[in-house]
Amino acid sequence: MNSNIDATKTVPPPPMTNPAWPRPQHLPLAPRGSLHRMAWRAVGAPEGEPWLLLHGGPGSSCQPGMLRPFDLSRQRVVAPDQRGCGASLPKGRTAGNHTAALVSDMEALREHLGLERWSVLAGSWGTVVALAYTLAHPQRVQRLVLRGAFALSGREIGGLLLPSPRVRRSLGWGALWPVVCGTVLPVALQRLTQLIQSGTPGVASLRAARGWGLLETASAARSQRRSLLHAALGKPRLAASIRREWASLRKAERRAIARLKKPGKTRADRNALSKFRIQAHYLRHRGFMRAAQLDRGVLQAARRGLSVDWVHGRFDAICPPANSRRWAALGRAAGGAVVQVEPHSGHLGHEPDMLSALRKSVRRTLA
Repeated sequence: MNSNIDATKTVPPPPMTNPAWPRPQHLPLAPRGSLHRMAWRAVGAPEGEPWLLLHGGPGSSCQPGMLRPFDLSRQRVVAPDQRGCGASLPKGRTAGNHTAALVSDMEALREHLGLERWSVLAGSWGTVVALAYTLAHPQRVQRLVLRGAFALSGREIGGLLLPSPRVRRSLGWGALWPVVCGTVLPVALQRLTQLIQSGTPGVASLRAARGWGLLETASAARSQRRSLLHAALGKPRLAASIRREWASLRKAERRAIARLKKPGKTRADRNALSKFRIQAHYLRHRGFMRAAQLDRGVLQAARRGLSVDWVHGRFDAICPPANSRRWAALGRAAGGAVVQVEPHSGHLGHEPDMLSALRKSVRRTLA
């Protein structure tokens, strides 16, 4: 979830002439004749250590800021936008869009690039795709770095989409969110799907998309605030860094609240509708995965001897740290090469201590 579920900071793309973030290429996808074409970019050293970068969401996209953990002088990063996401075409399309298809897409991209194996950095929802890919193609994975693992649980999804009365009051939007208090999660997802999937979105659909984005931002801000309060007790330098990030996120939250009632549909609204159309589709189907399948992905990595770094913010209010703790313990019990790190952060990939931990994991040389 974006919350990612991404929740890696969305940074406006630099000018297309900037070689650090080139124009995307498009790969036609199976089956033959499908309308889907996956956008992807390759960044960094052409002959460097290959990495697959998997964004969160579902429905988000890869962004330049997501390259920050890598050493681009010696690593090559392949950054695809998943089906219907970002620059992939057609944008927001849910037909033929499911997790098995995403896994097939990543394997098609690997074959297209002529890579024997690659390592994977994935965040939030991207960890689901990474585990599904590892389960299907373990021989193609060198190692895994999984940030803020998402377990597809009702608690996680409901925690975002079923805000408490206190949260509603704090955001000052009351009846603008189309899901009333006390609604059960399946009904809430059905209602949101109907609004977001509308071919001719009206006021209610726009408010749903804007409100969904606001809930993501507010949830990420709550995580950062918890991180800041704890850092302030004994880590003043870290607290100062977190405070700057939190202030930026709070400013984004205030802008999102101000947009809720504005008339007219903007480009940002169109992008949000496409994003949440994909997200609603995946969340309603629980990611087209069962919890046991994710466990099997963890065990597959352990059996193959793959190095797996579980990096999860200690104050993550979106995807609970217990997700990574449980999977790290499962992999360790199966004899896997497991590294477990809980940086002083919330859910977002750009938070200071999280970014530091990701850099150490991604740049670590395996024996």
